[in-house]
Amino acid sequence: MRSILCLVTVAILAVSFAGTAGGTIRIGIIGPMGYMQGEHHWHGATMAAQEINDAGGIQIGDEVFEVELISVDSNEIESVPDAVSAVERAIVAQRVDFLIGGFRTEAVFPMTERAVDHDKIFLIAGAAADQLLEGRVDRDYERYKNLFRVTPIRSSDLARLSLLLLRDVAQSFREELNIDNLRVAVIAERAEWAEELVRHVEMLIETPMPQGLGGEHVGTWRPSARAPDVSAELTAIERREAHIIYTAFSGPVGVPFGQEWGRLQVPAATVGINVQAQSGTWLEDTDGHGAYTATAGIYAREVETTPATTDFVEAFVERVGELPIYTAATYDAVHILAAALERAGTLETEAVVAALEETDHAGTMAQFVFDDVHDLTWGPGYATGLGVQWVDGEARAFWPLDWQPAPAEQPEWTVTYEGTIPYQIPPWVMEHWGPEEE
Repeated sequence: MRSILCLVTVAILAVSFAGTAGGTIRIGIIGPMGYMQGEHHWHGATMAAQEINDAGGIQIGDEVFEVELISVDSNEIESVPDAVSAVERAIVAQRVDFLIGGFRTEAVFPMTERAVDHDKIFLIAGAAADQLLEGRVDRDYERYKNLFRVTPIRSSDLARLSLLLLRDVAQSFREELNIDNLRVAVIAERAEWAEELVRHVEMLIETPMPQGLGGEHVGTWRPSARAPDVSAELTAIERREAHIIYTAFSGPVGVPFGQEWGRLQVPAATVGINVQAQSGTWLEDTDGHGAYTATAGIYAREVETTPATTDFVEAFVERVGELPIYTAATYDAVHILAAALERAGTLETEAVVAALEETDHAGTMAQFVFDDVHDLTWGPGYATGLGVQWVDGEARAFWPLDWQPAPAEQPEWTVTYEGTIPYQIPPWVMEHWGPEEE
């Protein structure tokens, strides 16, 4: 079925190319196409490509180019060697001009090495590790200048976002349950992208407020990214009497976690990163047990992160039948690349890199500005992300809501995205930790 959908989409794009003068720019969209993460890579990119072609294509100098997308299945969740072979095949056999995508950090490192070997620009759209760019672009610019990251924000910024979400949930416990000494457990998949994130979060849990959470870290558990069952980990967490569970899941393990957490009614709120919970099929995937799950995300219904967000989300839902997850920001990546090509006025790599470095693009997930290592700038006015919780059958944003990012410098400045609502402690957690009725 996925193959049929890809062929149909390519056919639609081919129709849109008809009648447009000039050459063709071939963009390889690379990701684990057998999984949701890769599927959303493809869906986001095809929406952008069709918009660009319908508007007349990309004007480069005196010539107009059409966009042709090439679906490249990296199989990177299953196999790093498969991912490297897929990049080589895309460049040598399928003759792509640019690459967008990548998901698993362990695979994206060698994937990007192969891309720069061939002097191809690669816009990363799925892997978070700081070291994919930091320590490469800054230390060996000539080799790694072709690499940029569009989504997600880097792991160290994800840690900062995580602390903000943790604080929001912790504040609910303090205000509604009068619990100050909060105990926090960490459960994160065994994957390279999560290593730095886990270290940051563990430290921030016990760092005194206001720099940290001022709580107690009761333990860390590291299941496989594809673990089919995490009930043993959840039982151990419950025994430690945790109030909050911080999660770091990008792979399929997020679904059994949500199922077991809700089915067992573990008396601890869950917040952090669970990519599977960004999907519109989350409740169906967890047999309804994933209600009240909270996760970092970038898209939610009726939330205007930027003026373009809600239109994109609704169009994606209408086209695909589910909410976009963060890898669907390939939509923004294709538009960013197209705009850079027009500014460069040439397909010559160094000129396109220079144009990408000047990016200041109003996208669907953020205002895109790249920093000195070609990473996504995080913070108010740029990319912030969202805190998203499943409430009343919908994924609703609960953060940022009256966020004060720099109170010392601008005490009156708060950040709230239209459509956010307050976080809700799961009812069974409220019942467990609330005062006993007389």
